[in-house]
Amino acid sequence: MGPYPDVTWAVIAGGQARRLSGVPKGLLVFEGRAVLERLLALSPLFAETLLVANHPEPYARFGLRTVADAVPGKGAPGGIHAALGAARTEWVMAVACDMPFVAPAAVQVLMDARGSGVDAVAFTVEGRVEPLLAVYRASLAAPWGGILARDNPSLRGLLAGVRARLLPEDALRAVDPQLRSRVSVNTPEDLARLGLTWPAAPGAGTR
Repeated sequence: MGPYPDVTWAVIAGGQARRLSGVPKGLLVFEGRAVLERLLALSPLFAETLLVANHPEPYARFGLRTVADAVPGKGAPGGIHAALGAARTEWVMAVACDMPFVAPAAVQVLMDARGSGVDAVAFTVEGRVEPLLAVYRASLAAPWGGILARDNPSLRGLLAGVRARLLPEDALRAVDPQLRSRVSVNTPEDLARLGLTWPAAPGAGTR
């Protein structure tokens, strides 16, 4: 058991990657490994790994427990809500499937900031909350499910209604000076700038 036995590592892969021709973003390749593989390297730290994917077929070879959005069509908030509802642990650490550079030290900062009076912990960068590099109490699933069924809230909006501990940018810079942990891949320009490549063939990553 890793150092966080009360936490599920949830990789959110719900998006359709329209700006990347629909390629499953977790299969984009950096230095010979799919981004999802890089994220799975952190799995041993946690009790369990969970993949949230509405179209899980491209990721089948990873053999992960996979769930779809419980409230469809809500984007990232729906993905995190699905992870919270499916978790078997008290806490859920959520990251996006297109984040190649998540540092274990950044995860540790979030873990250490949890507490009995806290429902969620996230970094703020340039004044904005980073909700897809954050840890949440699984018990938020029920109240957030009700909100998602009625409305289209942002994750920032959802966090505003709970006991969230928002860490300053300096807390991330202290362990990740270039803030690479928060970097995600959204466009072909991002691919080129970050040195990522397309999967070797449609629906397949590196072997």
